[in-house]
Amino acid sequence: MSIGHTLLGLLESGPRHGYDLKRAFDERFGHDKPLHYGQVYSTMSRLLKNGLVEVEGVEAGGGPERKRYAITDAGITDVAQWLTRPEAPEPYLQSVLYTKVVLALLTGRGAAELLDVQRSEHLRMMRALTERKRAGDLADQLICDHALFHLEADLRWLELTAARLDKLAREVGA
Repeated sequence: MSIGHTLLGLLESGPRHGYDLKRAFDERFGHDKPLHYGQVYSTMSRLLKNGLVEVEGVEAGGGPERKRYAITDAGITDVAQWLTRPEAPEPYLQSVLYTKVVLALLTGRGAAELLDVQRSEHLRMMRALTERKRAGDLADQLICDHALFHLEADLRWLELTAARLDKLAREVGA
């Protein structure tokens, strides 16, 4: 995820302090991985340097001064361009799971057991996501569906690999 573009998009609704940007980001996009304050402020510093935001005002408080950031016209253009660019599909051609299976075969370890353990872990995660989806709002449902579809594809791969394990073992020379 492009944190910079996401923060710029959040600023389009109006100027905000770094704290407000972090809270809005975490509320909409950071359920599973909230931003650290350092990420917000380092990103805002870079966006400021690149002319995509400006400091609209500075407020004194009990702690450090609070900068209020506003998106510039260049920032709006940058977000608009980012939103229209398609994301590159991730083909997962360097799969850690595949590497583990091949290494298990090469080292005489149980590749079938590895696949079974991984299948169990995928199913556990799918149950947790399904429960989260049932209890969640539409945003949670959509993000859970995205993750569930990827996990389903992984499960299909695990089953296919398990069915071809003997042939793979012969090909890798185990």
